[in-house]
Amino acid sequence: MTALCDVGVIHGRFQVLHNDHLRYLLAGKALCRFLVVGITNPDPGHTRPEAADPQRSTAAANPLTYYERALLVRAVLVEAGVPPTDFITTPLPINLPELFHHYAPRDATYFLSICDDWGRAKLARFQSLGLATHVLWDVPPEDKGITGSHVRTLMARGGDWQSLVPPAAARLLEKWDIPARMRAMATGGPP
Repeated sequence: MTALCDVGVIHGRFQVLHNDHLRYLLAGKALCRFLVVGITNPDPGHTRPEAADPQRSTAAANPLTYYERALLVRAVLVEAGVPPTDFITTPLPINLPELFHHYAPRDATYFLSICDDWGRAKLARFQSLGLATHVLWDVPPEDKGITGSHVRTLMARGGDWQSLVPPAAARLLEKWDIPARMRAMATGGPP
């Protein structure tokens, strides 16, 4: 397959990085020579409520730090065979589009998937900034697949979350004892 562009930007919260995230990341990488992985909601100071998806800005929906998510993205993509020289992670404050150019190139193609109003809002936001966009897929909400919310719930309840995440992610999440963090957050304790 011929690359669509030299540099592509793809984004997500990756709270927690699961198998469908990996599919999304690899679909973007297949269309560019170099992939910039923008990690949204990088910190509480760059996170704002979004009418199209009000839950995405809550503390419970953002239990992992930027650093943890950057390590997850790196480990998972390398395990999937993407050379570390072919991608980079960066914060991408999706709620503050006026800051995008401080973190990601303007002349890249911005990849995204659409499965709800939030996806359509992001597409409109990128286009309003004059950014080139490419929709990887547009599916109805019921076809979204795995969600980070579902994986976090399974972690908190002691369910089988490991089968929903790439092996490299499972190893790191277990090493950091993220299931215990999810349980603490679910019972009102500190993260």
